[in-house]
Amino acid sequence: MNMIDAHIHLDHYHDEEIKKLFLDSAHIEALISVSFHLDSSKRNLLLSQKYQKVKPAFGYHPEQALPSVSELNVLLKWMDDHRDEMIAVGEVGLPYYLRQEQGISLAPYLEVLEAFIRMAKKWDKPIVLHAVYDDAPLVCDLLEKYSGSKAHFHWFKGEQKTIDRMARNGYHISITPDVVYEQEIQQLVRVYPLELMMVETDGPWPFEGPFSGKMTHPNMMGESIRKMALIKKLSVTEVSAVLLKNTKRFYQLIS
Repeated sequence: MNMIDAHIHLDHYHDEEIKKLFLDSAHIEALISVSFHLDSSKRNLLLSQKYQKVKPAFGYHPEQALPSVSELNVLLKWMDDHRDEMIAVGEVGLPYYLRQEQGISLAPYLEVLEAFIRMAKKWDKPIVLHAVYDDAPLVCDLLEKYSGSKAHFHWFKGEQKTIDRMARNGYHISITPDVVYEQEIQQLVRVYPLELMMVETDGPWPFEGPFSGKMTHPNMMGESIRKMALIKKLSVTEVSAVLLKNTKRFYQLIS
């Protein structure tokens, strides 16, 4: 089955790992490679120039210290200069896990996220979001404020009323390989519309179960799709075709 990895940090792989990944990716049509910060964005741009399948997204990952005002402005200026090479704004969002560890203030992160949402709207680009549990409704508030519907919540986890709100707004989610063994992700697949789903690896993040000890590879999405088909009580062929179509449409990818 042909697949698109809707969320991977390709710049976090070593060069030899990237070469190995591409040697065994005949059925992978594209990789949406998201960024952590300016240097990460620059590396993803270079990777996209070297590998045709790499489609770079530029942004600032929220699970780290805030950028200074000048750092944020430099990044946004660089993104504006390279907007035609950027498939999306991302990864951006709110620092849920960092906040659990350090008790940091959320307000300045909301301001940074709002700046990215404004720019995504201005550039007419999709936005790739890190927003889970209690943070997701706050992100929905901002998206609704700017009438942003081209939103992709990667590896989403949250309560049912937020899931319902996201589906009503037409927001996309992407499913990681832990759907094979995690009940929380399986339940999300059960209730979310297939027409608003994609698949991802979030590589090089490692997975457990049948993937334990293995380098995270886009081919793992095949197991995700098989499990999703079982949950949705549809054929693997049908589910994989819908997921591929969803991702191409969302990211405006041409075959």
